[in-house]
Amino acid sequence: MGNADMTAFARRGRRAALGLFILAPLGLASGSMAPALAQDSALRVGLAANITSLDPHFHVIGSNSALARNVFDGLVNQDDQQRLVPGLASEWKAVDDTTWEFRLREGARFHDGTPVEAEDVAASLRRVPNVRNSPSSYLPFVRPIAAVEVVDARTLRIRTREAYPLLPNSLSRIAILPRGLEKAESTDFNSGKAMIGTGPYRFVAYAPGDRVELEAAQPGQGAWSKVTFRFIPNNASRVAALLSNDLDLIESVPTTDIEKLRGDRRVTLSSAASNRVMYLHLDHEREQSPFVRGRDGAAIPNALRDARVRQALSLAIDRRALVARVMDGEGAPAGQLVPEHYFGHVPGLAAPAADLNAARRLLAEAGLAGGFQLTLHAPNDRYPNDEKVAQALAQMWTRAGITTKIEAQPGNVYFTRASNREYSLIMGGAAAETGEASSVMRPLLATYNPEKGDGSGNRGRYSNPEFDRLLTEAQRTVDDARREALLRQATGLAVQENGVIPVLFFANSWASRPGINYRPRSDGWTLAINATR
Repeated sequence: MGNADMTAFARRGRRAALGLFILAPLGLASGSMAPALAQDSALRVGLAANITSLDPHFHVIGSNSALARNVFDGLVNQDDQQRLVPGLASEWKAVDDTTWEFRLREGARFHDGTPVEAEDVAASLRRVPNVRNSPSSYLPFVRPIAAVEVVDARTLRIRTREAYPLLPNSLSRIAILPRGLEKAESTDFNSGKAMIGTGPYRFVAYAPGDRVELEAAQPGQGAWSKVTFRFIPNNASRVAALLSNDLDLIESVPTTDIEKLRGDRRVTLSSAASNRVMYLHLDHEREQSPFVRGRDGAAIPNALRDARVRQALSLAIDRRALVARVMDGEGAPAGQLVPEHYFGHVPGLAAPAADLNAARRLLAEAGLAGGFQLTLHAPNDRYPNDEKVAQALAQMWTRAGITTKIEAQPGNVYFTRASNREYSLIMGGAAAETGEASSVMRPLLATYNPEKGDGSGNRGRYSNPEFDRLLTEAQRTVDDARREALLRQATGLAVQENGVIPVLFFANSWASRPGINYRPRSDGWTLAINATR
């Protein structure tokens, strides 16, 4: 962020993660590389968010992705700090600007015993665009691919339509399945029929809304013979289950409990700076928006289309107070979509300071000196303190003259309705899933175009041709310095226009029983191989 809050927070997370990385480097890649331990046991994990499907190609959302990576590998994987490491591919290289060659790891097998071959990879990539009813598709990660050539059982070449230096990053997000599952429906995964991967754990059972049970893919390898992931969105219930020994490990430790748990001998804490930003999406497109009303409640033209109103909303937010009071210091104010030290971060682009007077002046300039009414829709079980943050935002905007109501809903209802664009102003969270800025910017800010896979999460329908041009050029620029400069230009433009409004960066935290350590990840994923005794 270029400010003291973000620098101190990131430095603290890097110190913790680095020390653990040095102690256990083997756990950074595929589950097949996890060290073998003599003692077998079970691990019980409490997750903070439910999943929408077991299908690893169905929905780009953190809860799905994290759970899937326990069972499935990519061609390329990401380590705890999102650096690329070998997955099913032992090596890869750029043959020329538009051709990449991947060499598969020798001896890799699916959980049903069949060897992993190049044709399985090709079939997995073909499946991604054809997954039905996806709320947020994986298509953007494979859209640049023009052709996949199977050279031999262990070698494939992937040709892109134009220079695409981020192909390995994108492929780190795609789970590899057996070729026979190319036509499988998402229901086949939810039933367990299609849950065949190459990861450290194999599927046992799934009770929707309750739990997923896994077992070690190779008995005797890794710390845990069995792993049970339980979905416990309620913070108090999750902590209570840990303290009563019903769970061994929980994620997303409530910020209000961290200080208390630090002094509890029954608990071991671990944390890392997060790549996930909480942001606000505004209705940029419709001339009238369903939850934008005049001061008297009557219908008015969509005020959110006015750049001055969007800027007023941003300036009315006291991000430092949100982090200090609502998040209990666990996080950092956000002025852009990726934190410091991520590729594409703009140095010096700090979170704007709260300025109610400036916000009121901008509203007056927009012809709304008397204010207007607005409803903020938010999830209440997806992100740490999400409903509390929404309530605080409503109070801040109301003080600026925008009378704001809150409607907070369970994520399984909220995200579907938000994707259907039933709302005017929504809260979301996004992570730099490929470890660099374009992976957030393209789905959230690129002009919505399902055929190209652009703007897949652009629920506000922000659109700026110049932003699109900069982002497109960045994605096909091979030179790293030039590509980062383009991403920074695009970020500056989107921030200036408040295409989305960044609010804060989260912290990732875990708590475990004594004797169990969790190696934290910047992406917030909870992986069984990261838990050790």
